[in-house]
Amino acid sequence: MLVITRKEGGRIAIDDAIVITVIESNRGSVRIGVDAPRELSITRRELGFGPIE
Repeated sequence: MLVITRKEGGRIAIDDAIVITVIESNRGSVRIGVDAPRELSITRRELGFGPIE
């Protein structure tokens, strides 16, 4: 797992097709935005792949 720090408005690009943007950061909570092609399925881990390790 890659762990990095970004401020609000910071962006991370994955393969030129996916951009993750930090929208807001509060105590213990981070809001992110994900820009990705429509054909890519994005599922929250806790909803679709069993328990979080």
